[in-house]
Formats: sequence, structure tokens, C-alpha cells
Amino acid sequence: MPGSNSCVHGLLRVRQPMPATRQNTKIWKEIRYMKRFILGAALAVLLAPTAALAEEKCGEVTITQMNWDSAAIVTAVSKFLMEQGYGCDVTAVPSDTTPAMTSLSENNEPDIVTELWTNSAGDAYKKLKADGKIAELGSVLDPGGVEGWWLPTYLVDAHPELATIEGVMAHPELVGGMFNNCPDGWGCRIVNDNLIRAFHLEDRGFKVFNHGSGETLATSMAAAYQSKEPWFGYYWGPTTPLGMFDMTSIDLGEYDEEAFLASQNADAPNPKPSAFAAAPVLTIVTKDFKESHPDIATLMSHVTFKSDTMSQLLAWKEENNASNEEAAVYFLKNNPDEWSGWINDSAKQKLAALLN
Repeated sequence: MPGSNSCVHGLLRVRQPMPATRQNTKIWKEIRYMKRFILGAALAVLLAPTAALAEEKCGEVTITQMNWDSAAIVTAVSKFLMEQGYGCDVTAVPSDTTPAMTSLSENNEPDIVTELWTNSAGDAYKKLKADGKIAELGSVLDPGGVEGWWLPTYLVDAHPELATIEGVMAHPELVGGMFNNCPDGWGCRIVNDNLIRAFHLEDRGFKVFNHGSGETLATSMAAAYQSKEPWFGYYWGPTTPLGMFDMTSIDLGEYDEEAFLASQNADAPNPKPSAFAAAPVLTIVTKDFKESHPDIATLMSHVTFKSDTMSQLLAWKEENNASNEEAAVYFLKNNPDEWSGWINDSAKQKLAALLN
């Protein structure tokens, strides 16, 4: 997960209230039941053993089951493709960034880390890379972890001048006159506090509301959106709220690496404006696994999700109270154009009967 230059300490699974027109109605309950029934049936079919699986095995593979939702879905999709397309016996190992780096350093396991936010992996990751023990296969999130200052899109549509920070600062009354900030202790709180000073928000009449938790930050966005009221603040993705609500990341100007790095210092004397940069999010494997399983390494090098697509998938999972496996099936059934190029011809033949 993001480290010093981000607030993401765990992608939130915040249950948002459903619109009033859909609450407690018999029709909605029936639709919801049918969707769950159909999805469950599809999952049972897709996870059924195949003859091809029995005939060809790639052996045992260990893969991280990180403790945030986007990574869990990446693991579920990857696990399905490896098992059903390549005949692997995959074990998902519960983990987090630091334990995964420690295990790789001490045990050369797990074979695959599916969603590594390199800016939070620390010196252990840098040493593993320098020692040649791991290989970076590619970006699993495109363009990566995204951060920014956001407004509801309906607000920007009504007032196009709000698409830039200059327009927002000129019209605090249009965005509610308040900036929704990160909780204390999060990395983004330090960055935001410095950017607030750099842009002189409070001098322009803005109040800064420092949320006590990630849940209240998300809930404030949901409440404003459902009432079509102004909301202005920080958020990040891929996350459930950004999949549920159409939000616009306002233009903060150019990314200034020196200024942004300085903004991570709580005691920065004279912070400068800067946009946020996307955080690299990679899939990595051990060097030994890449050499012994070149087909699987090639597969995993292709597994990439658009950050917006992942946010939408997280929102679908939340709205349907679905499991990670059900979310994986939903993605595979509804987005063949996005993932069909990930797998080789042999895997395509095995999966054709399951996913068509």
C-alpha cells in the first residue's frame, strides 16, 4: 500500500446507503436475490474441475492474499486463470506489504506478490531488488494508485471553472467552503496540510475539516453525493467510493517532484504547490519462480487493471455483497476484451468452454 507519500493504509470497504427509491422494496430484493443466485451458479460452473486441468499441471504456486480489496480481487482473478488455464495448484497466502517483504527476504516465498505498492515497501524491497532475488513483472494497476483533490462531477458540469484549483479558490462558496482532509496519522494528512498552506486555502475563506477516520471521510462524500450537495476534499483510488460516485480530480497544476517530496515533511518551512503523482503498483515474483515457471511469469506480467476499472469492480462487489471470487468471475465474464490477451493459446482453449 502507499507509504509516506500517500494516505492509503488499507483500501476501505465502506458500506454506503442505497438510494431511497431502492430501499426496502420487494422488487429490489427479488432482483438482488436473482443476481446472487445467477452469480453463484456461474461461480460453481467456472470453478468446477476440468479434464484439461487433470491432464496438465504447472505444480504448486504460492501467491499473496493482501488484506485490502483491490489486491484480493487481483489474486482471485490470477488464481482462477492459473488454475483453470494453466493447471496450477495455487495457494493464496494471507499477507501485507511488510510481512511479504520479510518472507521473501528470509524464505524466498511467496512465489508471486500480486499488488505491491513500492512506495511503502521500504528498504527491504530495494535490497531484494538489488540482490537480484526478485523480478518486477509489470504494473498491475494502470496508471497506479491515484490521489488527488476531488469534486463531484455534477458540480464541475454545472460550474466548469471548478475544474482547476484556481477556479475552486476563486469560488469557495460553490464547493461548500470546506476542504475534507485526511485523518491524523495518515501520510496524506501531512502532504495535504502542506498543500493547503501552499495554495493558501484558508486565506481564501476555506475551512479545513480533519476527519477522524477513513470511514467518516468516505461517508461525507457519499452523503454529499446522494443529496447532490457540494463536496471538496482528498481521496485516492482504486477504492469503492470512487467506483460508486462520479468524481472529478481537479487540476492542481504540474507535478513538481522536489516540491512534493518536501511536502511529506511535517515541518516543511515553505511548501510549494504540486499535483499528486500516481504511485507505482507492481506485480513481482521471485527470480527462481520466473526461471522455473516462464509461462506463469508471462501471464502475470500481463495482468493489469485500469485504476478506474478496479474502482468500479470494488463498487460492484460492495453493492452486491459479493466475495472476491464472485467479483473475479464477474470481471472475467464481463470484460473478455481486457484479459483475453493475458493468456496463451493453450489456456484460451481450456477457458473457452468456461467463460463463453
